[in-house]
Amino acid sequence: MFWQLPVFQQLIRQLQRVPYLASKNVYKVAIYFLTSDKAAVEQLCSTILDAKKKLSPCPRCYNWAEDGALCSICTNQRRDQHTICVVETWYDLFALENAGEYAGLYHVLGGALCPLEGVGPDQLSISALLSRLDGSITEIIFATNPTPEGEATASYIWSKIDKKSIRLSKLASGVPTGSSLEYMDRVTIGKALVGRQPF
Repeated sequence: MFWQLPVFQQLIRQLQRVPYLASKNVYKVAIYFLTSDKAAVEQLCSTILDAKKKLSPCPRCYNWAEDGALCSICTNQRRDQHTICVVETWYDLFALENAGEYAGLYHVLGGALCPLEGVGPDQLSISALLSRLDGSITEIIFATNPTPEGEATASYIWSKIDKKSIRLSKLASGVPTGSSLEYMDRVTIGKALVGRQPF
């Protein structure tokens, strides 16, 4: 049968390496690519390679940016330049932006502290965050996920900040413990932002 062909099996193995692609859909996606117009598949591959080449973390906040420049959030002067919302991942940033309740700056850590998996402060962008606290920042909102790792990360950063000059807050406790921001609805995220609490 065709699914036993070595070339097809190689395609399946590559698709299985893509996170968030459910196992039951791998074969459907493979067949979709095989039955699609060759030009369309080449265009998709070219677009992915182009994005991989041109997109990189913003040198200030580690959001995605183009060609090594600052991201669109950092350069938007209409946003509150005195508040930083600290998130673990780009998915969390997207979830908060989608809620439409926050208009300040961000800082993407790139994950959370997890010594058992070898993730310490040096593997995250914590030092870059601390270097941004030059006196112009008046509030930091901790929007790390309400997991043991997220809480430990926020506590570690909290211990490194001069509490006298910066207001520290966190998302309201209405955010369920153990959940991830990327899976929450915009109303829940919006209310959590509005009802944030002192850290």
